[in-house]
Amino acid sequence: MIAAAAVVPPAPVLLPEHASLTDPVPELRRAVDEAVRRLMAVAPDRVVVVTDAPDEADLRRGVGMSTGERVARSLLAAAGFDGRVDVAAGLPASGEPGSDALLVMANGSARRSEKAPGHLDERAFAFDDAAEAAFSAGDLTALANLDADLGDALLASGIRGLRACATLPSASGAVTTTYADDPYGVRWWVVTIACAS
Repeated sequence: MIAAAAVVPPAPVLLPEHASLTDPVPELRRAVDEAVRRLMAVAPDRVVVVTDAPDEADLRRGVGMSTGERVARSLLAAAGFDGRVDVAAGLPASGEPGSDALLVMANGSARRSEKAPGHLDERAFAFDDAAEAAFSAGDLTALANLDADLGDALLASGIRGLRACATLPSASGAVTTTYADDPYGVRWWVVTIACAS
């Protein structure tokens, strides 16, 4: 049973090896750390990390773990979680015993400005707004309407996993967005979801 879920970005800047004397994203880091703490508060037996598979560039370099998985494992280790971690492309099958927490590694478009990784694409704003409207309204079912192919074109990450969240049994008023910004032209979200029992 999924007891809680969180959406955080698979941003390499969150990895320890990218740390510097001055944190370039302190607000993002605080929001992410708090989201992971909320997952730990349900005392999960297992954390399911929903993330994209490694891309071709990773595989060519001999890296078998996607950036999303690396960031997720780093965050969980920093939070002191030493339980079972499974990695999946979507939600786990229901019916397994125990309490699960879901960590969805996803970000919006990476084409929100001329200096963004993918340069400016005007479609990025409506795409990101649709996801944020679903979060703000607490209407996870609306995430199923996100266009995954358009997300690919906009260099968004984890959109198929985000779409799978449409089936989460969220409690009323339990979807909270604690961060939404695009400091590098990439839309990053931090969202916590308390699931109905």
